[in-house]
Amino acid sequence: MKTSFVPYYAVIFTSRKRPEPDGYSETADCMEELARQQPGFIGIEHAQSKISITISYWESPEAIAAWKANVDHLEAQQRGRKDWYEFYQVRVCRVEREYGFDSER
Repeated sequence: MKTSFVPYYAVIFTSRKRPEPDGYSETADCMEELARQQPGFIGIEHAQSKISITISYWESPEAIAAWKANVDHLEAQQRGRKDWYEFYQVRVCRVEREYGFDSER
């Protein structure tokens, strides 16, 4: 994911799911689509091994707060604590600069 401006904000969600969490994949897909529709959303990236890491990117702390308070997202958060996660950690970071390399460009 490449952005056209800095600073912006990253919400890093690190988690370990319980074995075979019923309904998780469908809800995760729905939440990602809903996040993409939120004002201030920039992008999202995922990685998974023994733990899962999802990083969503936002234009402002206000956009992050609005997403956190979204009614459907609140419901998914509650279900996550009850049914899906052994643990999770959320970190909110301000991105001051970025750079990278892409061999296909």
